[in-house]
Amino acid sequence: MSEMSDVVVSECRDKMRKAIAHLQEEFSGVRTGRAAPGLIEKLKVDYYGSESTLQQLASVSVPEPRVLVVSPYDKSAIKAIEKAILQSDLGINPSNDGVIIRLSFPVLTEERRKELVKVVKSRAEDGRVSVRNIRRETRRELEDLEKDGDLSRDELDRMGKELEKLTHETVSDMDAMVLHKGQELLEV
Repeated sequence: MSEMSDVVVSECRDKMRKAIAHLQEEFSGVRTGRAAPGLIEKLKVDYYGSESTLQQLASVSVPEPRVLVVSPYDKSAIKAIEKAILQSDLGINPSNDGVIIRLSFPVLTEERRKELVKVVKSRAEDGRVSVRNIRRETRRELEDLEKDGDLSRDELDRMGKELEKLTHETVSDMDAMVLHKGQELLEV
């Protein structure tokens, strides 16, 4: 087996791990029945003409299970943060006392829970598509190595099987994540 093919497959494994990490990050932004800083930390805030994430502009705390408190580092950013929260898909009205912003999360209705499960499934499908694209790209790189004579046909076939196994494992991990998040969302 050539060192080049080892490198190609290793890069593929890293990219697939990153796809799973990205999906986990996406899921942290889908709310369950309780408030979590991950729901808003990645929100884009237009602050003096440049886009910043909320976590760069403020600290977020959870004083109660259904309440988030956003404390801007710079009090002049409070209006911009409030506007970003209103424009997000959270469906929450922030209350601003001039110093901090409070977000009270209502109890999720069954209809909203089902909508969120659909959102989770859609994001997971995007993740699966990216994993399949990584597999396709890696397969192409391996075929190029075989064409250049750096990899034998038998090695290509073996690497192809390893690639399929890796893809299947990654998609299975994603499916398990979807199942877990779906159950978390539907539990009352």
